[in-house]
Amino acid sequence: MKIIQQKQLGKYLFWLGPFLIVAGLTSGLVSDTWGTITLVLLISGIVIIGLWLGWQSQRSHWWKRRSTQAGTNAIVATLAVLVILGLINFLGSRYQVRADLTEAQLFTLSPQSQQLVQNLQQPVKVWVFDVIQNPQDQQILENYRRKSTNFEFEYINPQSRPGLAEKFGVKNYGDYGQVYLESGNRRQLVQTLSVNERLSEIRLTNRLQQIISDRTAKVYFLQGHGEHPITAGEGTISQAVQALSDKNYNSSPLNLVENAKVPDDADVVVLAGPKRGLFDAEVKALQDYLNRGGNALLMIDPSTNPNINSLLQEWGVRLDDRLAVDVSGTGAQLGPAAPIVTDYGQHPITKEFGNNISFYPLARPLEITPVAGVESTPLLKTKAYPDSWAESDLQNENLQFNPEKDLKGPLTLGVALTRKLPAPSSPTPSPNASPTTPASPTPTASPTNQTQLSPIPSPSPTTPANPTPTISPTTPASPTPSPTASPTNQTQASPIPSPSPTTPANPTPTISPTNQSQASPIPSPSPTTTPSEQKPEKPATESRLVVIGNSDFITNAIFEQQLNGDVFLNSVTWLSQQDQQLLSIRPKEPRNRRMNLSTLQANVLTLSSLFVLPLLGLVTAAIIWWKRR
Repeated sequence: MKIIQQKQLGKYLFWLGPFLIVAGLTSGLVSDTWGTITLVLLISGIVIIGLWLGWQSQRSHWWKRRSTQAGTNAIVATLAVLVILGLINFLGSRYQVRADLTEAQLFTLSPQSQQLVQNLQQPVKVWVFDVIQNPQDQQILENYRRKSTNFEFEYINPQSRPGLAEKFGVKNYGDYGQVYLESGNRRQLVQTLSVNERLSEIRLTNRLQQIISDRTAKVYFLQGHGEHPITAGEGTISQAVQALSDKNYNSSPLNLVENAKVPDDADVVVLAGPKRGLFDAEVKALQDYLNRGGNALLMIDPSTNPNINSLLQEWGVRLDDRLAVDVSGTGAQLGPAAPIVTDYGQHPITKEFGNNISFYPLARPLEITPVAGVESTPLLKTKAYPDSWAESDLQNENLQFNPEKDLKGPLTLGVALTRKLPAPSSPTPSPNASPTTPASPTPTASPTNQTQLSPIPSPSPTTPANPTPTISPTTPASPTPSPTASPTNQTQASPIPSPSPTTPANPTPTISPTNQSQASPIPSPSPTTTPSEQKPEKPATESRLVVIGNSDFITNAIFEQQLNGDVFLNSVTWLSQQDQQLLSIRPKEPRNRRMNLSTLQANVLTLSSLFVLPLLGLVTAAIIWWKRR
């Protein structure tokens, strides 16, 4: 009876230890604090289990049994494996080491992307507005987040959080997703996602570089000719200006009459619906701006003459004086004078538009003529005839197509143009002077010297004004001409009306007419650009121009309707050349390792896999069975 009581007591003592350990763990996990009570419970449970094991070993000597030792070894080995696996997972989460075994490194960020993310000094977050979380896109974002703690991303279902989607300006989220990048108070659209187009590392890295840069794109709106005001009010384009501000653009008015030069910090110049013509000096300023790599958006309404035909002619664009009409009935509530556009060109401005709608009240067609060096892409096209045509009779309310005066559709209402700039070349000075190229020892004045000589009222009597073989007696000839003229001597000689006796004259007995004209005291403009006129940024390689035959589509009343605002914002974005790849990142494409089999090779492969190999297996099995028999 006593032995039975001792066995029951030992059993109860054993179960008390695990009970105290479970109670201690539960107390710590629930309260999230590992205080004194929790530690007492855990220690008490461990001590009781230890005492029980010692008592059992002393009483029955079971510790020395082979079964006990084997079981203990198994438990210790299992615990060791679990500890090793836990340690490996801990180290793997803390110190990540990944190996990309693909040939083209498809799952590894480019060195440019890695360096950019690792050098992030401020938090950056990517918002992915999509109903479905694509694993491929998520993998790319995870690669970015592994490189920096300042990089975060979050997937948002726009259907469940429409307020946040509206805050970012997400539209049509049922058809495709959109990716936005946010840093501080800056937001920028990275990419529109679709089934066939997933998140691109190239676009994300370049947008990341743009949003963390300190430079803000500058947009100037030309004013002074009846253009739409950019301030708040009826008939203004203040919503368009505010939309640009939301996309990190800085907008300002520009009056070329007060300053006949487009500022050097201008990324885009916008001409929105002028009612009166520009002065020739203003047109010349716009031409000079485009010639040095500028970008402009020209929105010209019908029945107006902005006096920019000479500028447009250089780009191969002509403004048609007729009115684009649309009698298809699609936009019946807008009237036939507001053509509906659902046909867009294959261009970065309109490539995401699909067959969506934009409309343009009172628009004029554009005529595009090929010009050498200019690449043009039609952006906006009306429906084909008989649904659309260009009407010449603007007074007749009964719209009828006149084959003698009208133009059949489809009509081009908008065009995007690109012109490459010539590469800058630095002339190499030649030691030999040509008849038209002044050499340094001759009295020919360089453009800089012309500016220095301009204050001289008249030639000195001692300086020959025409090519005569005589030499002034006050100008001693040097027996040995200096091969080059020192810039210091040129500067010192410029304010002196006559050559100084200490300054050697040119030993050539005659002065060519070319040299004479260059030494003329008449001031002439310097062909070089002063340092203040040069941009501190990298010189542009191309100039861009967008021309649209309507400006009312961006007024406050209809800016946010359909795709009208998107046409304007995408045009400014493209013109500011922010779509260009700022970092040279080559897209990664999997190598094509597929084998193209002929019909005979495919048939042989099919027969061998379905008949020959199974038959060989059966024959081999039969032979082995026969030998063992």
